[in-house]
Amino acid sequence: MTRLLLLADTHVPRRARDLPDSVWQAVDAADVVLHAGDWTDTTTLDRLEERAARLVGVWGNNDGPELRARLPEVARETIGGVRFGMVHETGAATGREARADRAFPGLDVLVFGHSHIPWDSTTPDGMRLLNPGSPTDRRRQPFCTYLTAVAEAGRLLDVELVRLPRR
Repeated sequence: MTRLLLLADTHVPRRARDLPDSVWQAVDAADVVLHAGDWTDTTTLDRLEERAARLVGVWGNNDGPELRARLPEVARETIGGVRFGMVHETGAATGREARADRAFPGLDVLVFGHSHIPWDSTTPDGMRLLNPGSPTDRRRQPFCTYLTAVAEAGRLLDVELVRLPRR
């Protein structure tokens, strides 16, 4: 059993001075942290690399040259037998599932960010699409959010959208 924490769009220090304490606690509890881009600073990357048991990340559209030099645009990892892909942006919500099937064949799960809007759907080919929202910038959403899940024996289990208290 591999405990996962899915993050995106942290935007530190532009949208918040730091990640909320509950996010850091979730980092400590996770076996793998996946971050789908828009870090905006290398300090957050450094801190997550130091604190997470394992970190997988990609860069986003708000990430500058230093982050892009350290992170890929697309990541692919098998975790707990589940074939994950991660990218920051997937385009408009309309047609997302079909585009994802074409762009990312052979995956079980695609994690993405950019919109700050939580998303959980399944493509026609059976790939699960997950966007954890943002733990620091809710935009048009009622809450800041992140996702937790478990990867075990090739299955993604216990996917939970965690809503953070309003600040």
